[in-house]
Amino acid sequence: RLLGVIMVDDVVDVIDEEAEEDMLKMGGVGTDDMHAPPVRTVRLRAPWLLVNVATALVASFVIGQFEGTIEKIVILAALMPIVASMGGNAGIQTVTVTVRALAMGELTAANAFRFIAKEAVVGSMNGVIFAALLAAGVVGLFGDWRLGGVIGTAMICNLLAAALAGSLITLGL
Repeated sequence: RLLGVIMVDDVVDVIDEEAEEDMLKMGGVGTDDMHAPPVRTVRLRAPWLLVNVATALVASFVIGQFEGTIEKIVILAALMPIVASMGGNAGIQTVTVTVRALAMGELTAANAFRFIAKEAVVGSMNGVIFAALLAAGVVGLFGDWRLGGVIGTAMICNLLAAALAGSLITLGL
């Protein structure tokens, strides 16, 4: 006995809704987040914010190790936010790609290592590209190739670290 018809567009709608729900859950945000009680929203978002605080503390510790150098070369204090901002943006890009791949079932235990390696290569390549641009700008503005080299190296290391952290932390959570 025929009870009804399921059309292809109905199936696609359900798939889209499920994928969106999975991505929101992985980001610590539920589909009903707008209408959820504040305590529930805090509970969902807190793990991601805790990871953010932990990584910020690590970054602060690393910067603290160079306190003497920063005192001697004050311009580093002005250039550090550029490197940090680029790392943050690169990390968010990696997190987004990782969450989407997990939600769509494209990222599994079988291909996780290859995915992480690819993201590390992408982070390194972006690091080299933007290191060259930033280093050239620093050399042009301040006439110091050593400062340009330091900032360029920091950019490469930061974008690589952002790619690794964005994929590994997301997979861990």
